[in-house]
Amino acid sequence: MPEKEHLIVGTAGHIDHGKSALVKALTGNDPDTLPEEKERGLTIELGFIFMYAPEAERQIVFIDVPGHEKFVKTMVAGAANLDAVEEVLRDGAARARTKAREVLDRARKASGLE
Repeated sequence: MPEKEHLIVGTAGHIDHGKSALVKALTGNDPDTLPEEKERGLTIELGFIFMYAPEAERQIVFIDVPGHEKFVKTMVAGAANLDAVEEVLRDGAARARTKAREVLDRARKASGLE
């Protein structure tokens, strides 16, 4: 089977645990783009962020899914065809950077970069 040109990584976790913040920390881009998402401080629609990994000559695609139970159908739609999932749990801000590094390391391992 030929090597894939991209790795699709999805977030998983309850509302307000920092899924979008983690994706933003990893990529520098905010996956929450709708004005309502900004106003309410929660993900409503799927967020897609693309990050090129030059050392692997492939793209890592982050899919940020809603964590609120009212948006579970959207969450499930975003979870289709994922190569990797990172569960985001609430913990201190100091650990957020460690978690971000762990996600990137896992994505690299899953994509064959290590």
